[in-house]
Amino acid sequence: MSNVWSLLKKGNKPSLLAALVNLFLGVLKGVAFFFTGNIAMFAEMMHSLGDSANQFFVFIGSALSKKAPTRQFPKGFGRVVNLVCLGAVLIVGILSYETIKEGWHQITHPAPSNGMWISLSVLAIGIILEGVVLMKAAKEILHESNESATFFTVLPKAFTHLNRAKPATKLVFMEDLVATSGGVLAFVAVIIAHFTGFLQAEGIASILIGFMMFYVVGVIFLENARGVIGETDEETLNHIAHLLWEDKNVRDIQKLEVVKEGEFLHVEVLAEIDPSLTFAEVDDIRDHLMKILLSQTKVSKVTIAFDEDDGITNWNHIDDHPNNMK
Repeated sequence: MSNVWSLLKKGNKPSLLAALVNLFLGVLKGVAFFFTGNIAMFAEMMHSLGDSANQFFVFIGSALSKKAPTRQFPKGFGRVVNLVCLGAVLIVGILSYETIKEGWHQITHPAPSNGMWISLSVLAIGIILEGVVLMKAAKEILHESNESATFFTVLPKAFTHLNRAKPATKLVFMEDLVATSGGVLAFVAVIIAHFTGFLQAEGIASILIGFMMFYVVGVIFLENARGVIGETDEETLNHIAHLLWEDKNVRDIQKLEVVKEGEFLHVEVLAEIDPSLTFAEVDDIRDHLMKILLSQTKVSKVTIAFDEDDGITNWNHIDDHPNNMK
């Protein structure tokens, strides 16, 4: 039990915060929908409950992904978070369909709703709380990217560095961005329906919210599908290639792999060195390179092997060729 608790403490904190906030909002919006019958409120209720469920699963997955490697699973459990994210987006996909279906029903068979002020109050609370979680996720993205920002530049910078965020953090950010936008959309739809009598506005808002949810499903599904298969981090690969070339003992790079394992990166290097070096000198070179590579952001495992220099350049990345490093 203590091992499980220690793992949970390592889980993605924005995911847990988002799960709790969305659970509260889902219940609150459900009560509001019960009293008002507002379709836009129904869409927001489904969205919040769906987000709460999958973000809780993502929190669990991010914690389990940090479990130490075992004899049966020597490469560790890093990709568990990708698998959990794939399962999470299926939940969002189902709720997206239900949201769109109810919105279409409101458009084709418009029905008035009651309690405008109840709806607006609940939606305003939702927008504020979702906005807080969104800002928290944006700050986490910058933290994971080793970037800093002021209050007014947090969101723009988060978009810029979104691809460098951990899968769980990225999921939270995108879902809460849609949730906040959807809340604003539903807020406007309730006002339009009440003051103009255009009841279809709530149905249109519901459908738009559903399609935004589907967009998140598509983006997160594709990204985590690549993560499950095993995707190369090209930016880090090129950076590590430069670091290797900067070492005077490295004559060539036969093989270099930087694979995403959940929230972390695993590096495998096969470098060519001077065959006349002693075993002790080679061991010192390996220790030096290990220290450098393990200090890189998100790199958690490094495997280094050496071969004798054959005088032929194998590394084909032109930008990293030693002739271009001068």
